[in-house]
Amino acid sequence: MLRYIESKKMGRAKHSWLDAIYHFSFANYYNPENMQFGILRVINDDLINPNTGFETHSHKNMEIITYVVNGEISHTDSMNNKRTLTRGQVQYMSAGTGVLHSEHNLGHEMLRSLQIWILPDKEGYAPNYGDYQFNWEDRDNKWLPIATGSDEIDAPIHIHADINVYVTEISKGNEIEFQVAANRQAYLIVIEGGAQIDEYTLSARDALEIMEQDIAIKANETAHIIVFEMKKDN
Repeated sequence: MLRYIESKKMGRAKHSWLDAIYHFSFANYYNPENMQFGILRVINDDLINPNTGFETHSHKNMEIITYVVNGEISHTDSMNNKRTLTRGQVQYMSAGTGVLHSEHNLGHEMLRSLQIWILPDKEGYAPNYGDYQFNWEDRDNKWLPIATGSDEIDAPIHIHADINVYVTEISKGNEIEFQVAANRQAYLIVIEGGAQIDEYTLSARDALEIMEQDIAIKANETAHIIVFEMKKDN
């Protein structure tokens, strides 16, 4: 089963420094029928103006991934990490028992990033931070695993949750398959470009829920895509 979600029907926040799309309930966007998808609690597609950002704030018992689409993000935290990441790079933070951090755009161009919160398999982990600078060509017309909770998936970022995260960039006219096994589900986002999946035509920022079904994705234009694959809800 597939369920298409058009980006213009998602939550939205517009501030002087931030223009965000909320895939699930967050901040002032509250929809009791759209709190999360499986263990995906938050996906915020953020546009952040230069010389602005999220000031120091706290998190607890959440697995947090930030995927940089364009621009650069500068991270600091209470574990004494200080890093700047650019397009296609990923940072991971296990908030665990508690952590403070800030995220800023200290560059000269707009920053676009995906802020992703995943519910951990249990509470009380020690806080942890890491980042990874992927080669862009490693996602060229193939799936690149970037994060996993499984020992069977070869991904450099290991998280405390039964979820696998993949990205790809499909050239215009090319096609790629994605398999969702029995008792599994997936959430797909077209980050950039456009794609055809069954009868659905997805544009940039649109999403698709996938339940126990294999899909073929054809790029109508060069399509930059991320997929979160996880255990199906009971």
